Amino acid sequence: MATSNFIDTATIWLHAGKGGDGAVTFHREKFVAAGGPDGGDGGRGGDIIFVADDNLSTLMDFRYKRKYTAADGENGRAKRQSGADADDLVIRVPRGTVLKEAETGLVVADLSGSEPVVVARGGRGGWGNSHFATPTRQIPKFAKPGLPGEDMHLQLELKVIADVGLIGFPNVGKSTLISIISAARPKIANYHFTTLTPVLGVVRVGPEQSFVCADIPGLIEGAAEGVGLGHDFLRHVERCRLLLHVVDVSGCEGRDP
Repeated sequence: MATSNFIDTATIWLHAGKGGDGAVTFHREKFVAAGGPDGGDGGRGGDIIFVADDNLSTLMDFRYKRKYTAADGENGRAKRQSGADADDLVIRVPRGTVLKEAETGLVVADLSGSEPVVVARGGRGGWGNSHFATPTRQIPKFAKPGLPGEDMHLQLELKVIADVGLIGFPNVGKSTLISIISAARPKIANYHFTTLTPVLGVVRVGPEQSFVCADIPGLIEGAAEGVGLGHDFLRHVERCRLLLHVVDVSGCEGRDP
């Protein structure tokens, strides 16, 4: 049996980078008896940024890698030198991916546009001891540690974005139709729910004219309550621009067309 690589949900953990610690150092130079504090600040921890990528069509990669950690900021150094800021971690997902908090289901971001979205922010760097010198406290022997980055437990959900969605009862010929009008080759057989995940096919209409058609798993009564493939089915119907209802005119399933 051919399996589809269409993965439409995944759960991942994000750990943004920690800020670097401030440095506790004192100016040391020949002929300078007691130099003041010169500890530099820590660098900023890396953010975790999500970007929609049209070259991706499934959440398959997130099945194998579940934990994403951005780099920490560099610690401060002597001579008031600040530590370097960490690089941001950029995660690419298919366009149309919705990011939700795993515990609450709250939508964090909807990656349908092209703008990058910062989902978890890195911690700020700590101040070096040079910031804490006062007329009464001339040799501060402490600095601020860097702040931790944000942690997040995310659920990724991909809704197929197709121009036309083929809907209808199970086994009415949706897969047969898409296999004829496009180059898609879905599994076709004479039983209900042969199609378990949406199959996308590009239908060419003319030179540089085409649209995406989705063969969506069978619709049955009670889908809204989760019967059959229920909510999985409805998730993909949500974003189609046009719904084409396929009806079996022969009534071979015992239904009245």
